[in-house]
Amino acid sequence: MQLEPALRRLDRIAGGRQAGHRVAVSDDPKVRRAFRAMTLLLAAGFVLGVATVVVAFVMTQNGADVGFAVWMRCLVVLAITTTLFYFLWRAWAGWYWAFRRLQLFSRIFPVVALVLAAIPGLYPFWVVTEQILFAILLIGVSDYLQSDVVRAAFPKPQR
Repeated sequence: MQLEPALRRLDRIAGGRQAGHRVAVSDDPKVRRAFRAMTLLLAAGFVLGVATVVVAFVMTQNGADVGFAVWMRCLVVLAITTTLFYFLWRAWAGWYWAFRRLQLFSRIFPVVALVLAAIPGLYPFWVVTEQILFAILLIGVSDYLQSDVVRAAFPKPQR
């Protein structure tokens, strides 16, 4: 089975009207370095998400009341990180829409995480700490995406 046709169908859903715009993959070492760094940051976010789910599971097994909000947040962070990995992978292949989605969500998700972490009593301290670390990692991804060299590698499509 060819994987690319299935991915292109998913791209049309995720990419909207820009789903067909592809840029030449940059051979600039600074762009490749930025993508490697973003991969490491997202991998750290994924490990953080898995660790949070494991901690919640162990706490539940030991009789602690973890709560629905904590479980939902743990699973949402894991889903967000997985989605961002998909966007990063497609952007690395030159898909403009994926670059734009990665830019957008790496700006929005840290704000959401920090706002939720700031609500008193919503999450226990360990989840608040995880939320802050998650936000810091995504701010790092956003910083790379806003660099001049990465933005230059993804020129805006002509209308």
